[in-house]
Amino acid sequence: MRETPESDWVVEALGLYEARLLRYATWVLRDPDLARDVVQETFLRLCREQPSTVGGHLAQWLFTVCRNLAFDTRKKEVRMAPLEEVQTTVDAAIHSGIEQRETVGEIFKLLEDLPKNQREVIYLKFQCDLSYKEISEVTKLSVTNVGFLIHTALKTIRKRVLSEPARRNP
Repeated sequence: MRETPESDWVVEALGLYEARLLRYATWVLRDPDLARDVVQETFLRLCREQPSTVGGHLAQWLFTVCRNLAFDTRKKEVRMAPLEEVQTTVDAAIHSGIEQRETVGEIFKLLEDLPKNQREVIYLKFQCDLSYKEISEVTKLSVTNVGFLIHTALKTIRKRVLSEPARRNP
């Protein structure tokens, strides 16, 4: 790639957001290879944009494009995969979560029980380190709604953790 002022901002964006986008896409797709393809396409699309188009909303722009591509990919993969394969993938994801440290595993299990919109905002907040405003722009929800979903999700998790102390501390 020829070094130009335009390529500098893409390289800088790659350094800042590639890892977070990979984690997010992997979380959505549950497949690291597909996630890498989605993130690569996200940055290819960024290369086609003018820096002035993206402006001061680079994180929101990247996560929105990555989210849309990941959801499109997930739809295509579900349509193409035989039902047994989909079940195997879900089982593998569940088993890999159980193999993690006990406390983290329990938290992940609790997250999986949350409604989809709450899981996504929690993931974007705590795994991708996005602000409420950035999450709002990525998910097309209002900032108030994002705050409500995060508050509700954390309250639910806290309530479930506190209601099961005997299981956590035998």
